[in-house]
Amino acid sequence: MGKSFVYVIMAAVAVCCISSCKEQSLETTYSSQEDRIDSFIESLLNQDPDMTVVHNGGSNRIVLQEGSGEGLAAGGTVSFHYAGYIFTGSAPSPGNLFATNREDTANESGWTLTDPDYSILKLKLDDDSKLVEGLRKGLLGVKAGEICYIVFSGKYGFGDEIIGSIPANSALIYQIWVESLTD
Repeated sequence: MGKSFVYVIMAAVAVCCISSCKEQSLETTYSSQEDRIDSFIESLLNQDPDMTVVHNGGSNRIVLQEGSGEGLAAGGTVSFHYAGYIFTGSAPSPGNLFATNREDTANESGWTLTDPDYSILKLKLDDDSKLVEGLRKGLLGVKAGEICYIVFSGKYGFGDEIIGSIPANSALIYQIWVESLTD
């Protein structure tokens, strides 16, 4: 074997090792986020043991106020207000807000937007292009009038993309105010 062939093999092995280490580090990050999410949920349940928690494929919905009627089915349409926050291990705080369509939430957080849109968001649940996976899975089963948190690790959020003020691989928590559902 020639020296250049050996160098190519050594470079390929190095790339594989680096890639494997990066992937392991990312899984460790997500696992740590999921542990913090579990602790957050446990603390809420300790405060209110009657609170409902729904787990769905990596997404966790914590029902703060029960809704009524049938839950949102796949393919159904939901109309809602929301506030999205970077999850730091505790309840959402104004400093971690990255998006909202509620004027009172924007005002409480000191947001000043040049062209705010506080209208209710209406979307079909199976339209994957408008929702990150964790939010889509968390909305499944919500009921009209429900108020809830939907929280999930960066694995089900924006992943390694930096979106506006959201760092890559961030755990996210949304507060959702469901207005109505339609088929």
